[in-house]
Amino acid sequence: MRRGVAVAAACATVLLVAGFAAAATATPDHLRTVTMTIHFSRFDPASLQVEPGETVRFVVVNTDPIDHEFLVGDAAMQAIHEKGAEAHHGVRPGEISVPAGATVETTFTFPLERAPGWEFACHLPGHYGFGMRGAVALG
Repeated sequence: MRRGVAVAAACATVLLVAGFAAAATATPDHLRTVTMTIHFSRFDPASLQVEPGETVRFVVVNTDPIDHEFLVGDAAMQAIHEKGAEAHHGVRPGEISVPAGATVETTFTFPLERAPGWEFACHLPGHYGFGMRGAVALG
């Protein structure tokens, strides 16, 4: 009986892995990947140029010994997070928590209209004020 349960669990794992592999390879042709490295509480690259409507897959590598976050949004969204108290991110596109030494990914589609005030930032206490942010130019 136990062997049957183990085999069923193994089959379910294979199906999940196979499904994940299929989803990971089925990406749109226009998807661009940008690797953002966090080092000494700074983002590299420090700024980014995107096209209106462009979808970007961000791979965020935290080389610091402390946690950070990576939040993409306009000035209003950044102001909300600077005053907010969300301890962890990952539910909304473009908003992720990045533990010390970890690599985390998120995908974000920028708006079609060109608008000023877009940036990526970390809003853990003191990080934004320290300068842990970068400009995003649409257009």
